[in-house]
Amino acid sequence: MKKRMIALVGIIGLMAILSGCTDYNKPITSDSSGIWNEYIVYPLSQLITMVAEFMGGSYGLAIVIVTLLIRLAILPLMIKQTRNSKAMQALQPEMKKLREKYSSKDAQTQQKLQQETMALFQSHGVNPLAGCLPLIVQMPILIGFYHAIVRTQEIKAHNFLWFDLGNPDPYYILPLVAGLTTFIQQKLMMAGTANQNPQMAMMLYIMPVMIIIFAINFPAALSLYWVVGNLFMIAQTYFIKGPEIKEAQAVKAGGNSGGKKK
Repeated sequence: MKKRMIALVGIIGLMAILSGCTDYNKPITSDSSGIWNEYIVYPLSQLITMVAEFMGGSYGLAIVIVTLLIRLAILPLMIKQTRNSKAMQALQPEMKKLREKYSSKDAQTQQKLQQETMALFQSHGVNPLAGCLPLIVQMPILIGFYHAIVRTQEIKAHNFLWFDLGNPDPYYILPLVAGLTTFIQQKLMMAGTANQNPQMAMMLYIMPVMIIIFAINFPAALSLYWVVGNLFMIAQTYFIKGPEIKEAQAVKAGGNSGGKKK
């Protein structure tokens, strides 16, 4: 868990550095230079513009469609991540036995524990860092999408539903929906595991608050991206983890009814 957290922090830090190396106040054009601009921000900006033109000039619909395309593109990675997570949970009893077997804190014993643990992962085809892969793919897209929205001048001149795409939602509806859908999506992802991992349970409440704060200050177009992406993830998670979620709900309901009988 510590290694995964370090990896995630490192990825986020790297992307923050990369995104900070560009002047996001400058409009994105074909003349924009730099790897970040040429290969991430400008292609996303062009994709949004092309879809908007196809949809009769609606940049709001374009953002919705591009968001769905992005989610569909990374869907295989998310399925792989879910399967890897299930495999990791199945190996927890054996990992516990290894920790008990090599309980000594000396360096040689800990090295042996790491070797045995890696051998266990390899024998079952499990990659403990596979959960980072979707994040590695999503972070450049998310930050690049933010830059594309902020720096694509056409977006600022359009509105969608009740809000201007280039400005924050004046009624805070999108930020609240973004936070709520983030909570629901994480709740589904953690079904059956949140009680076993207090850190994950804490993130269940921290992340929605962070999303709301960000969404209040960011352009509504980005909030729209979050809401659509979260709705897609909710449907995706329920489709992939449906049996697990129902089982967790049944166990919880059984426990509550048992407690009432007592």
